[in-house]
Amino acid sequence: MNIKSLATIVGIMLVLAVPVGWWPYGYYILLRWVVSISAVIIANGFYKSGLKGWMLVFGAVAFLFNPIVPIYLSKETWVLIDFVSAILFFISAYSIKRK
Repeated sequence: MNIKSLATIVGIMLVLAVPVGWWPYGYYILLRWVVSISAVIIANGFYKSGLKGWMLVFGAVAFLFNPIVPIYLSKETWVLIDFVSAILFFISAYSIKRK
């Protein structure tokens, strides 16, 4: 799977998570794993492309969504984070350039 497809799929998963209460708690746990692993992969792609600022942004996303040491925030805050993260993933789908 290429990075463009990965970023698009994760962006869709994040948009689907925005309406709070539609999904069981397990979806949000799965989302944490998928987003954090994908953010690390995309950060690595940005590193290889020489875009260090974007690499740091996706490193922060990976840290925020990490499932090992979760960060607990209110539902309203997570809705905003999910929405902003989805936009970042959609933008990243078209920003990574191969050397």
